[in-house]
Amino acid sequence: MATLTIRNLPDETRRALKERAARNDRSMEAEVREILQGAVASKGVNVGLQLLDAMAQVRALGGVELDIPPREVTPPVTFD
Repeated sequence: MATLTIRNLPDETRRALKERAARNDRSMEAEVREILQGAVASKGVNVGLQLLDAMAQVRALGGVELDIPPREVTPPVTFD
């Protein structure tokens, strides 16, 4: 496997990567590897990674409480 060195990375980018890695329960190195692999894996959208990233962002904001509506009983369908 190859090794990659990134020079002149802005401090803010480093902080953002560190926070994102923590949200995803990964090291910064593993997070960067995941980002790079996702970026070059295919030209299509990786919906799974986008969903995981969105979930991590929502979790970082405190989550979401949803009101679950009561269930309604529907009458059976009859065919006459």
